[in-house]
Amino acid sequence: MTSYSFSIKNIFKLFKQSLSGEEIDFTQGSIRKAIFLLSVPMILEMCMESVFALVDIIYVSRVSTNAVATVGLTESVITLIYALAIGLSMAATAVVARRIGEKDKKGASEAAAQAIMLGAFISVLVSFVGILFPKQILELMGGEPDLIAEGYRYTQILIGGNITIMLLFLINAVFRGAGDASMAMWSLVLSNGLNIILDPIFIFGWGPVPEYGVSGAAIATTIGRGTAVVFQLAILFFGKRRIKLALSNLVLKTKVMFNIISISLGGIGQFLIGTSSWVFLMRIMSEFGSVVLAGYTIAIRVLVFTLMPAWGMSNAAATLVGQNLGAGQPSRAEQSVWKTGKYNAIFMLGVSVFYLLFANTITGWFSNDPEVIKNGALCLRVLASGYLFFAYGMVITNSFNGAGDTKTPTVINLFCFWFFQIPLAYLAALQFKLGPVGVFVAITLAEVLLSLVSIWWFKKGKWKTVQV
Repeated sequence: MTSYSFSIKNIFKLFKQSLSGEEIDFTQGSIRKAIFLLSVPMILEMCMESVFALVDIIYVSRVSTNAVATVGLTESVITLIYALAIGLSMAATAVVARRIGEKDKKGASEAAAQAIMLGAFISVLVSFVGILFPKQILELMGGEPDLIAEGYRYTQILIGGNITIMLLFLINAVFRGAGDASMAMWSLVLSNGLNIILDPIFIFGWGPVPEYGVSGAAIATTIGRGTAVVFQLAILFFGKRRIKLALSNLVLKTKVMFNIISISLGGIGQFLIGTSSWVFLMRIMSEFGSVVLAGYTIAIRVLVFTLMPAWGMSNAAATLVGQNLGAGQPSRAEQSVWKTGKYNAIFMLGVSVFYLLFANTITGWFSNDPEVIKNGALCLRVLASGYLFFAYGMVITNSFNGAGDTKTPTVINLFCFWFFQIPLAYLAALQFKLGPVGVFVAITLAEVLLSLVSIWWFKKGKWKTVQV
């Protein structure tokens, strides 16, 4: 392992290299350099993903408070789809990264094809639920009748078109596993750029396009993501990248498929536990009315925006773990995790200070309602107080996933979210009458606990022996 000097000249050179997509062997050379080359496009990719949410809220907040609350309720349900997509993505990243580390590009392509086929099948099944039962979904989430009447089309379009979410996540996971993080980033740049252009056109109407209101945000987002998926597939089949697919790959290969399913079950379970806990939390928050719910929704969207760069760094750690384990270098894989965790902590500490100082101003960018601003700012401050712990928790749990050990984070999530966070939030907010702040405190304490347990388990080192 060699060291690398991060002078201003070298940083600029590395930045250009990280976006170029040139093939690099991340199992050799400086770990710091490898982290930088992978993290830059992954951070930008995650920022692009979170901009989807922020752009929608900026425009939707001009429609009505109910419209903002509709987005919040729908996104809480959409997180269950994200759980499926991310669970499959974890399996795709782990297997593809391991095959790339073993210098087996044919095996990597086979794994990618099987993961994409599986994701497409699942998303078609989910689409039927979204198309047929949008009103019932919002009602189940505690939406008031006027909210349901105004926003059910938004729910119907997003869940009905969830294949764009599924494949966008999944194919980008394939690119990341191969170490081609720049291609994943450019896919999000395309989808997000279209979303920014189309959002005001479909929400407020322009030229021949009628005014669709909140449902227009769903139309714009689905078109943006769908276009990016077409671009991704074109690159996979016709491009000259590290992963290349052919029609011959689009047949069922039982052994590879079962390997993907086996790994993804742990990943899906892991994120279903984590994201379903957010559904329960949103249901608790709905008890306090649309104004409080709108403030909470805005705060979470803002928080997600800054959590995405942290997720980008944790994705870099996952790729490094998978490829280095494939190359038979577990010690280098472990060093990559601790170094990435340190850099992530430095970033998150700076963000937390910013939120603590400017929470009201930030929330005020998205609403003029004093009560919405008050509740949103309170949420920002309470959750930001635990950001330093979040930093290490993200990197380490994603490193388990990169190793193919999706079961360990599943157990940790089950304990921290279902057995700790949800009961604490319910008791604090409703039984002990702390209101929304009870939910905010429960979220922060659960994430702190998750980070501490993850560090303890990671140090045991069992993830180094997982076979993928």
